[in-house]
Amino acid sequence: WTPRGQLQPQRRSYAHTKMVKVGINGFGRIGRLAFRLAYACPEFEFVHINESPGSGESSAYLVKYDSVHGQWPHAVAFEDGNVVVDGKKISYSTHDKPGDVPWDALGVELVLECSGEFLTRDALAPYFVKGVKKVLVSAPVKDPENPVLNIVYGVNHKTYDPAKDNIVTAASCTTNCLAPVVSVVLKNLGIVRGSITTIHNVTNTQTIVDAPNAKKSDLRRARSGLCNLAPTSTGSATAIALIFPELKGKLNGMAVRVPLLNGSLTDCVFELARPTTVEEVNGLMKAAAEEGDLKGVLGFEEQPLVSTDYINDTRSGIVDALSTMVVDHTHLKMYIWYDNEYGYSARMVDIARMVVGQM
Repeated sequence: WTPRGQLQPQRRSYAHTKMVKVGINGFGRIGRLAFRLAYACPEFEFVHINESPGSGESSAYLVKYDSVHGQWPHAVAFEDGNVVVDGKKISYSTHDKPGDVPWDALGVELVLECSGEFLTRDALAPYFVKGVKKVLVSAPVKDPENPVLNIVYGVNHKTYDPAKDNIVTAASCTTNCLAPVVSVVLKNLGIVRGSITTIHNVTNTQTIVDAPNAKKSDLRRARSGLCNLAPTSTGSATAIALIFPELKGKLNGMAVRVPLLNGSLTDCVFELARPTTVEEVNGLMKAAAEEGDLKGVLGFEEQPLVSTDYINDTRSGIVDALSTMVVDHTHLKMYIWYDNEYGYSARMVDIARMVVGQM
């Protein structure tokens, strides 16, 4: 599927010996896009969708028609309690708790946990009681005593251990945007300290018009997402320390929510360990984007593009080469574009395929 004429990076090749039955819990923005991207993968047989609070008619309609990402070129309907895609039935439920879903009866081995609601090991434990073998979570899982592996595909995915990592996360969209850039800068130039600001699109944690917001304690998210720039938090910079422990306490960041539906931008500022130039930085980024583990994950762009041009881009982050700036030899500033929905969903699918390939 090539949305709106954009070319997708070539699909990665993974060894696999069988088709694995897959379920989705949470059929919102990320759940639906991951489903779209993964549906044609030969490793997966989607057998169940749970969405709470949910409506089968709405779920079928919204996976077919998307205001940002366009129409999905498959026939989709809701019939007799099933989401039906090109004639194939996928059972559907609206349970509040994962433990109430009959994953075991359906033979589900892998669940894409995309609800954003179950973010601790204890909250995810019911999946395993119901026979699920692996759970991939679309947000960081909080467990300081027994950390869950945060995978940024292309950066640390090779640390996955199928013998022990039964829960993995795809980190966050901004962490996926930032980490490839950090990996290149850290390896080649060194990072003394840094800060980031993500200019981030609205999400469903905000309100359309001013209203009490029970989803987040941040009062600014109670203000209208349609007409405001709203400073808020992001855990992406501190999450980088889980991937690069040597940067713990040396990176931090903030976010500004803006009234756009898609196409975000991360402003990265680093104090470097050695002098550099704009030409060297861009050369390093271009080389990393063209070969190795970051090919198809990190992008490099020399054209004067804007946010709309990156909608439906499956890469995690794209360096805006024209904006790279070096001040006094060691102070580096960069802009990194990303489709915070589509790029992140593509990395979830990469991780899911990797996990299934080692089951």
